[in-house]
Amino acid sequence: QVQLVESGGGLVQAGGSLRLSCAASGRTFSSYSMAWFRQAPGKEREFVAAISRKFITTYYADSVKGRFTISRDNAKNTVYLQMTSLKPEDTAVYYCAARESIVSQSFVDYAYWGQGTQVTVSS
Repeated sequence: QVQLVESGGGLVQAGGSLRLSCAASGRTFSSYSMAWFRQAPGKEREFVAAISRKFITTYYADSVKGRFTISRDNAKNTVYLQMTSLKPEDTAVYYCAARESIVSQSFVDYAYWGQGTQVTVSS
């Protein structure tokens, strides 16, 4: 089992940047595919980005491609989401998720979740 704790959210103006971190504890971090999802009020949880276990392949939602970058540091048991050129529509609670299998873009495939961190982008 793995425990996930997100940090780095906050309030930022449109066009600004934030970096989210997700610290993992428990079993071997490198055995987990990691992902970020987000959920805005009244909307379903949606995929943002994911990174594979071994070959560090990355995947992005079309809405964030070119603006967000996911990365991981297996030595620090941490996954990051660097967000740039932020837009008001990026406002949501951002969740880190982990699964002991190949990457998936579906939130139902992830067994482990953090508590979420709020990102608010003002116009």
